[in-house]
Amino acid sequence: MNQLSDRINNLSTSATLAMAAKARELRAEGKDIIGLSLGEPDFNTPDFVKEAAINAVKDNYNSYTPVDGYVDLKEAIITKFKRDNNLDYSKPQIVVSTGAKQALFNIASVMLNPGDEVILPCPYWVSYSDIVKLNEGVPVEVKTDIKNDFKMTAEQLSAAITPKTKMIWYSSPCNPSGSVYSKDELRAIADVLQEHPNIYVVSDEIYEHINFIGSHYSMAQFDDMYDRTITVNGVSKAFAMTGWRIGYIGAPDWIARACNKIQGQVTSGANCIAQRAVISALKADPARIQYMVDEFKERRKLILELLGNVKGFETNEPEGAFYVFPNVSAYFGKTISGKTINNASDMAMFLLEEANVATVTGEAFGNPNCIRISYAASQEQIIEAVNRIKTALS
Repeated sequence: MNQLSDRINNLSTSATLAMAAKARELRAEGKDIIGLSLGEPDFNTPDFVKEAAINAVKDNYNSYTPVDGYVDLKEAIITKFKRDNNLDYSKPQIVVSTGAKQALFNIASVMLNPGDEVILPCPYWVSYSDIVKLNEGVPVEVKTDIKNDFKMTAEQLSAAITPKTKMIWYSSPCNPSGSVYSKDELRAIADVLQEHPNIYVVSDEIYEHINFIGSHYSMAQFDDMYDRTITVNGVSKAFAMTGWRIGYIGAPDWIARACNKIQGQVTSGANCIAQRAVISALKADPARIQYMVDEFKERRKLILELLGNVKGFETNEPEGAFYVFPNVSAYFGKTISGKTINNASDMAMFLLEEANVATVTGEAFGNPNCIRISYAASQEQIIEAVNRIKTALS
């Protein structure tokens, strides 16, 4: 008899983590799987960040940390927000968490009541919807199209708002589409929100520095949105520190205090050594990680050229992050190698089993016509992976 809670029984498994686990299983069986499913840079953490962590161990940082983060880390975050985003935050407005994912969960926990609606432009990061549901909110998906670079328009937002709308969550650069909202596009969205003063915005900027157009704009930079925006960021992507698990928010102080309160009952403060390392990362000139961004840009060019030769894959040019999100619906209803492809989930499984390439279904991101392909892999792996995909589908 299943005596687990309805909460866990109704929770979806993270599609990205499930595909990564399936790929590991097949590798253990001896299959040569190329993993293009996880959103994880394939670079090593920069040496200057590692040295800061080693020094922290030598300096005997081993005690519980303040729930909302070390004071000098908060000061580094404040400096970073001002330097990179022209945002002015004070220490009570900053909360450091065990990854940006915990920061998002904290926000949902302190902001949502049962039945509150959260608008999610599709595609959205895989965990947004379930984090909202776990906190008794209602995800409201706003469909976007590859022809508009998967970006929600102001008109679409206006049509989606109801009396129950409490929040909007979006990422820019976007996981999974790589789309970047321009200042004008965000201003148009902000103009709609001026008619709805009780709606709050979560601006997930974890891919901020992996940006190929040279400009990044934050919703909180608009004076009339500053008090209604929670800016979420972290070091996982830009500094290749996924396993270090440090994320943070800049928010109105009353929201930050609430996030601090709930975190104090769940995990308390984040890892002490990782926090010391992140101080070094955030104080550094972003130019020190430009080599990674330059390589991702080269890989983007490569994978788009290669996918352009795969019949039935419709792609656009993402402006940031390290994903492409091709529309593969041209294959739906077709049978290849005895397997019928009815949707994006079937396509992702077909590519794993027939091409030995791990991708992720777009269904997990709110778009059932696409698959997410990460190019956080070597150029050699990208070439081989797309060649396998093309061969399997032909």
